[in-house]
Amino acid sequence: MFDTLLVANRGEIACRIFRSARALGLKTVAVHSDADADALHVLAADHAVRIGPAPAAESYLRADAVLDAAAATGAGAVHPGYGFLAEDAHFAQACERAGLVFVGPTPAQLRTFGDKHAARVAAAAAGVPLLPGSGLLTSADDAVAAADAIGYPVMLKAAGGGGGIGLRVCADAAAVRSAYGAVARTAAAHFGSSGVFCERFVGRARHVEVQLFGDGAGRV
Repeated sequence: MFDTLLVANRGEIACRIFRSARALGLKTVAVHSDADADALHVLAADHAVRIGPAPAAESYLRADAVLDAAAATGAGAVHPGYGFLAEDAHFAQACERAGLVFVGPTPAQLRTFGDKHAARVAAAAAGVPLLPGSGLLTSADDAVAAADAIGYPVMLKAAGGGGGIGLRVCADAAAVRSAYGAVARTAAAHFGSSGVFCERFVGRARHVEVQLFGDGAGRV
């Protein structure tokens, strides 16, 4: 069992997790970039550790810096929040190797579902109905060809995205060509992966999501 929780995230996400941790009697550790040195989540934690400069790729996406912060503060568990490292199977595996509890899915589950494109492949193999979509795209020309085949409007998506980041609705080929580079750059900056794919866009849709918590032994 552990008594100290490190939250590998920032802002409201981290603050909400800290409130729950305190209610459970846990000590808390915040990590922060230079830009967030005076942020609320830093003030809300029992301890705070700088992990890098302002760009997320040099701070919140640095698994090594987060693990060093956990070791330095005696944290026994890491909660990734959402976005950043939350869906990174390599990070979850690294936490396990370091003897830390990763508060989230297993590395195997993240390898399947942490990448939206990989999740589409798994869903298709299981016979789950899917919106028309593409494989991973390698260029703007590739994206336009895929969108033409799917039919407009389409949505370009970051394969490793989360929290609504890396999404762009495109009504025609010109919009796809214009948006492709921006989506790929956003994906690389926020998730450490520039993978992009596209799907048919549904304008009037409802998002229904159910959270399941398990005990690691198949019981929910």
